[in-house]
Amino acid sequence: MSKTAFMFPGQGAQKAGMGKDFYEQSETAARVIDEASKRLGIDMKELCFEENDRLDQTEYTQAALVTVCMAMEHVVRERGLQPDVTAGLSLGEYCAIASAGGMSAEDAITTVRQRGILMQNAVPGGRGSMAAVLGMTGEAIESVIGGMDGVTVANYNCPGQIVITGWTDSVEKASAALKDAGAKRVMPLNVSGPFHSPMLAEAGRELGRVLEDIELTPLQIPYVTNVTAEYVTDISRTKALLEKQVASSVRWQQSVENMTADGVDTFVEIGPGRTLAGFMRKISRDVKVYNIGTWEDVDKVVNELC
Repeated sequence: MSKTAFMFPGQGAQKAGMGKDFYEQSETAARVIDEASKRLGIDMKELCFEENDRLDQTEYTQAALVTVCMAMEHVVRERGLQPDVTAGLSLGEYCAIASAGGMSAEDAITTVRQRGILMQNAVPGGRGSMAAVLGMTGEAIESVIGGMDGVTVANYNCPGQIVITGWTDSVEKASAALKDAGAKRVMPLNVSGPFHSPMLAEAGRELGRVLEDIELTPLQIPYVTNVTAEYVTDISRTKALLEKQVASSVRWQQSVENMTADGVDTFVEIGPGRTLAGFMRKISRDVKVYNIGTWEDVDKVVNELC
């Protein structure tokens, strides 16, 4: 029996104009975006639809991206496409939880607004950084950096693309060592901090306090957590996992492998860009992958799958 997963991108997928066509074409999408503006006191139409300097600032990016992805997700469900499981890359995990029924879209948006502020302020500018390592396995990278202080794996994205994170000088030393060990390329990332590193542990604890006031509801379907790459069916685990996720490695490749092992053969990326679809091509070519990032995509994907 065929199974479908909804998957949601993480920070970096944002772009000016995202979601504008959904806002203009769908009352449902417009309601999500307008409610986010009201709750956050931020003009989300200006932030998401127009060129501006704030969209790439973590404290704004996270709320903007989750708002747009949830607006798109509501439209997709309204059109009759339903998932059997959900997953999201880092920030996208909040969309996955909301899509699985574990929290409201509104609470997901307000929570990631605070998450973005906490992560933005966790480490002084320039003290931490990240780099993408191409052409090495996760195991090979771990063997090189395992004895180094201040650097860890942030993301297991797909075969041949792993991201490291930590103190800037440690990431630079690790990058040189990885090149010597055979990495095809090591590219510094244009990010505002060392995300998914132990340096953000305190931000995670502060997020845990924010989550104390968020009401979670029983999951209607499972979602996959970044922390362990396992299915979550018990919502009581979610707050602790989200607190830990801030400073833990994102096990995206392992998450997808667990879903395919469970029989998921159709993956629908909901959100701007095609980052996750690109990862999927390297993780498994035996599955069908779709992307819904524009209004035109909705008819095309829904008509094929429903």
